Order: sequence, then structure tokens, then C-alpha cells
Amino acid sequence: MSGRLASAILIFVLLVPGRTHAQAIEPVGLPETVVYAPTPLGGNRTERKETSVDDAPRTRVYVSPAVVQSVGATGDKVPANISVVDADQIRRTDSLNLTDALRQSVPGLITNEVAGNPFQPDVEFRGFVASPVSGTPQGLAVYQNGVRINEAFGDTVNWGLIPTSAIRSITVSTNNPAFGLNALGGALDVQMKNGFGYFGAEANLMGGSFGRLQASLQWGKQIGDVAVYGALEGLHDGGFRNFSATDIGRFYGDVGYRGADSEVHMNLGAGDSLIGATATVPVQLLQQYYGATYTTPQSTHNQVVYLNLTTTTDVAADWTIDGLAHVRRFQQRTVDGNSTETQPCLNPALLCFGDNVIPAFGLDGTQLSNPFPAGAILGEIDRTTTVSTIVGATVQATNSPRLFDHVNHLVVGSSIDYGISHFGASTELGTVAPDYVVTGSGIFLGPSGNPVTIGPVAMRSTNLYTGLYAVDTLDVTSRLSLTAGGRLNVANIDLEDQLGGRLNGNNDYIRFNPLIGGTYKINPALTAYTGYSESNRAPTPLELGCADPAHPCLIAAFLVSDPPLKQVVAKTVEAGLRGSTSLDGVQSTLTWKLGAFRTINFDDILATPSPVIQGFGFFQNVGSTLRQGIEMELKMKKASAEFCASYAFVDARFLNYLLLSSNSPFANANGVIQVVPGDQIPAIPQHRFKAGVDFVVTDRFKVGGDALLVGSQYFVGDGSNQAPKLPPYAVFNLHGSYQIDKTIQLIGRIDNLFDNRYATYGTFFNTSALPDFAAGGAAFTDPRSVSPARPRAFYAGLHAVF
Repeated sequence: MSGRLASAILIFVLLVPGRTHAQAIEPVGLPETVVYAPTPLGGNRTERKETSVDDAPRTRVYVSPAVVQSVGATGDKVPANISVVDADQIRRTDSLNLTDALRQSVPGLITNEVAGNPFQPDVEFRGFVASPVSGTPQGLAVYQNGVRINEAFGDTVNWGLIPTSAIRSITVSTNNPAFGLNALGGALDVQMKNGFGYFGAEANLMGGSFGRLQASLQWGKQIGDVAVYGALEGLHDGGFRNFSATDIGRFYGDVGYRGADSEVHMNLGAGDSLIGATATVPVQLLQQYYGATYTTPQSTHNQVVYLNLTTTTDVAADWTIDGLAHVRRFQQRTVDGNSTETQPCLNPALLCFGDNVIPAFGLDGTQLSNPFPAGAILGEIDRTTTVSTIVGATVQATNSPRLFDHVNHLVVGSSIDYGISHFGASTELGTVAPDYVVTGSGIFLGPSGNPVTIGPVAMRSTNLYTGLYAVDTLDVTSRLSLTAGGRLNVANIDLEDQLGGRLNGNNDYIRFNPLIGGTYKINPALTAYTGYSESNRAPTPLELGCADPAHPCLIAAFLVSDPPLKQVVAKTVEAGLRGSTSLDGVQSTLTWKLGAFRTINFDDILATPSPVIQGFGFFQNVGSTLRQGIEMELKMKKASAEFCASYAFVDARFLNYLLLSSNSPFANANGVIQVVPGDQIPAIPQHRFKAGVDFVVTDRFKVGGDALLVGSQYFVGDGSNQAPKLPPYAVFNLHGSYQIDKTIQLIGRIDNLFDNRYATYGTFFNTSALPDFAAGGAAFTDPRSVSPARPRAFYAGLHAVF
């Protein structure tokens, strides 16, 4: 089912404002144009109440390994920082984009639109990223109902495929190796609704700026020992930038059975998203027109379908067995218009690649003739297809006996996941128009270039991930609880080149990751915690297929060889205080958190541009990197108002001397920058402040607002910290609701209230690849390229509860 079809089915008749045309003004908060001279090295509504993860009784469903520490015990015994976003907080955003709720509610967690689309952002927490962009070194594990949904080929996370209205809670956890692979900075555990915890029906219709149309329906019912739940969502958004439209359709359903000693759930999900991934745009072009796009088409079409079966059985007085079996099929097609290294040869009747001597070959192995008119600006359309199928199972046993007359909670488990991926890529030559639209010619490149190779790719990869884990929490005293455990991870990754042998390879990674920590209740309102843990990330098939500096590739498109990469190992220590107290003994509460963390990555993997040719790159181990910081949060809840505020400081730095390839204007003649220990890692702002407030004005009328302030950050590619930073930004949002009757509620919100023009991500580009058509065809002089944020937007709609 396509995203457009789902949107058409769900959104019947909804009048919304038309697309707001961006103004050709210089954006406030974005970098001003700089000419570089390269240098040598050197809301609160009347809504259905649902049981949150912190409430009792808790619905008995399978509990994923991501939260084994808190199973059967209060969250206060977890020796790490835990943040929970519940269904009410998600609804308050009036958004079908779950990352909106994460960005507003989790201290220190921010997003950036590296892909140029708010429905496929990078989610960054503690300097680690869960990204939908292939080639991004991933550092966060994401689970949905106990199933790891980092995709098999590149560990990517496609946020646009997760049905937002069906989410019961999202737990953001740290310092726990039970998450398995890729949880270097922590994990996000998404728990979905079911008919035992959700009753009745809801409908939500909303529309607004930039052609936004969205609708969601959900329904749940319990009949005796059987419960059913279903959710359907559709969304269309025209985007504020050229060619940035988004269409999304999603479905989630659950059927459950609950007996005296057991519970079984089968849930099915499907998603389809067509996303205009407009990516970054040169600063000079953006200052001429805020809706500009630099080279297109750029689109990503994602489809997923998955089936999960979970069971929970009490086999003895103190033993519970949980089981999970799952299958997931994911398909992605990308279309990406780019500049090209293909050019006329010395003999203009022929085409060359990289220079005017090396031949450009066609698919039949013969040199291509030049069909393009003299003076044409050549480009290329790169297409990729990724199809992955993952099957897996987990068995987990929970035991809660008293040990030496002390409360004790033990969880042991084992998991296995097997994935098969088929990856293909092709390049079609074309011409670039003044609006940077690349028009294909029907001529496809075969293997061309030396030492760079571009041309068709067809690869089959398999991932076999197995794990064995155990975590035990013992109450030494009524105040002191100790937790210890660990997980053994075994990963086998096999690459099979379908067009030759260069990509063939087999890689094994084995590691045991320990955990130890404790909590101490200083008084009923204050608890101290501390913990130490380790975690690891195995290189992905995509990274292994593009790890040869001598043969760089167009990252995420044209893989060329399979040299070995080391696995990344993260070692984390954290400590803090948390507590809560009643302000009036009944309805008013005050909660707070204050913590510090320090994580060192060993053999970290980075994607770096190639010094051999512009636009290409490779993955490499770069030694050790550091992420450390502090996190604090304050929440106050009263009958008539809620307030929250948080601040996080994240300091991310390189710990080794490195020579890195870069497109930085400060790179030397060979395209290399010198990184020294202590240089900050790009794209990780140090300061993040959030605040939100909600007021009950009357029994029917409620209003609220939130603010996000993010500090400056270095551009990607500026690991030597020589270029000016991407400026800090602040964004303010308002929302409100009016209850017409017990069924219908009017809802509305204003995003980016003050219409700030800012960017969330910056990198460098090759200024000579294409001309600045708006400047009469002159070359760009500023190498910075940024992802602009959405201007002010208005949304309104209806929420109905039946």
C-alpha cells in the first residue's frame, strides 16, 4: 500500500491552508557567506487514560531485553539514567512523527535533518546517533516490542515507518549491555499498545501549513480472555523546500489471549513512506531562496511488513518464561541526483571518467560515446535498492526468589537473529538544469575509473547475530540494591559479490560485555545511582563493503571491496541522583534528575571523504573517541499546570592524532586535515536546553508551549575545528485545545512561533562540482552546506474519543 493511497483513504475532507512560499531572504541564524582561502595542515487534554510503564497494574506482555533491569523491580533500582515518554506525551505533540515527542521530552536528546526531511531525522543522544541515512556510523539500538529494528544492511533506523499513535511508551535507557549490538550510547525501547490496556476508539484529523494533511484511527476491545487492537495512520506533507513532499501510510494490529498463567500476543505491522530527502543545500544558494534544493531527484521509498509472536508463561511460583519469534521484511529504493566525474575526453566524441583520458565504459564494457551537446552540465542519477529479510527468536527466564532472605531478581536469556540482504546500485548519466534537476539520458555507466570504480553493484549479505545475557539485582539492604550481569555477543557477517569477487568476505566478531552498578536510597525522596558497562558494535555489511582507502566508493551506493574493520567497543561509567516528592500530599509532585556520564569508544568507525576523488569516501577505524557530560531535569505537576525543564552538556572529542580526508576548506592540497587529541567531534553540539509548560485555563480550554535551545556545533568534515561553527538556534512552539463536548475536541499548534531561520546540520561540499546558476554560472565560493529547519507553521484539527 503506497503512502499516497493510505493518505487518500484516511483523510476524507479536510480544508487546510495552502503551501507557504519561502521568501528569498537571508535566513536569521544561518551562517553568512564566507570566502575561504585554504591553508596548509594545521498537551494536557481530556483524553483516554492509559496505564504508563510506571503505573500499576502493568499489562503482562513480553518484556524485551532492553528493559530487563527494571522487570519485577521499581525503576528506582536501575543503576543508570532512564527516561520514559508515554502515550500522553506523544499525543500532546499532535504529531505522527514520534521523534517530535522524543525531542521535547528526553533530556539531551536532539534531532537534525541530515536528510532534509523532518520525518527521517538523525536522533542524537549523548553524542551517539540512530539515523535513517545509510553510511552514518550508528550508536543507538532501537527495539519495537522486543524486536531490534536497526535494519540489517546498515543498522539504519527508519523513524517514518513506526506507527506513532499505537505507541504505549518509549524508554530511553543507558548503561546496559543487555540491549545487544550497537547500544554504544544506549537504546530506545518502543512498547506498543494492545487491547488489554486500551479500550474504545479515537480519531484524529489535522492539517495546516505546507499542505500538511494527516489522520489516525485506533480501536481496542477486550472480550473475555481475548483482546484486539488496531491503528491506521496516513500523512501527506508538501514540505517547505522544493521537491520535499512526504507521503506515509502505516498500520499496526495486535491480537492477544490471556489465561490464568500465560499470555500470548500476535502483532502485525506494515508501513510505506515516500520521502523527499532533499539533504543539505549550499549556504549561498539558501540565502537566495530558503526553499532551495541542490541537485534532485532525491527521494527515498521505504516499505516494511513484520509479524511478531510473544508469549509469557508462569512455569513455577518464582519462574516466568518469555518467548519471542519474529520476521521482518524491509525494502528501500533511493533515487539521488548528483554531479558526476563523467566528462568529455580529449576527443569530445567520447566520454571519460575522473579526467579527460580515463575511459567511461557502458554496461557492455565499451567506451561510451558522447551524446550530450557542447556546454551541457553533466550529472548522474544514482539509484539503490536494498531488500532485507530478518527472522529471529528470543527466550528469556525471570526468577524472583529471596536470596539469603534478600529480595533478588534474576533475568537470563538468549537471542538469535538471521538477516539476508540484497543490495544493488546503478548510475544513469544525465544533464543538470539551472534548477539543479538532473534529467536522465538512458545511458548507464559500467565499471569506470582508476583507482575509483563506479558502476553497477549487486551484493548479497547475511548477518547472524546471537546473544546470551544475564542480569541480577539483589537488595543488599532495604536501601542498597546491587546489579551485575553481562551479555555475550557473537556476530557473523558474510558478503557475496554477485558481479565478481571483489566484495566477497566473511567476518566474525565476538565479545562479552559486563555490567555492574548499584542504587542507594538516601531517603524516601532521594536515590543515588552509579554503574559501569561495556557494549560493542560490529561493522555493518555496508561499512565492510566500503573500507578501502585506495578504492573509495560513493558511500551508500557503490561498494568496491571488503578489507577488515575492527568492532567498536564502548566503555561507560555514569552516576547521579534522582528523586521525587509530593508538594501538597495529593495532586502536586516534584521530580528531578542530576547525572554525569563518560563513554570512551575504542576503534571507533567514521565515514571520511576520499582524497582520491571528490564525492567518494570510505569507512575506517580512527582510534578512540570520548563522549562525556552532565544531564539534569526538573518536573513539576499540579492539578492545573505542568512544568518541565532540562539541560544537558555533551562534550565529544577525538583522543588520537589522526590524518583524515576531508572536504574542509582548511584541508591541505591532498585533501587531508590534521586532528589532534582534544579536537571536538563535528555535528555534536555541547549545550541543549529544553522547557515546557501546560496550563488548564478552564475545564474546557488548555494551552501550553515548549522551547528548545541548542548550542553551536562544528561542521561535518571539520574534525580539526578550524572553520566557524554552525550557529546555535532556538525554537519555540505553542499548542492548545478546546473540549467542545465529551467526544469532540479542537486542537491546534504553532511550530517555530518566531519564524527563526536556522540549520540543524552542516557539512562541506565541492564548490566546483556545479556552478551557481543564480549567480550567472559562477563558481560557489563558500563550501558550507546546511540543512535548513522548517519556518513557522500553523496546524489545526479535531480529536474525537468514542
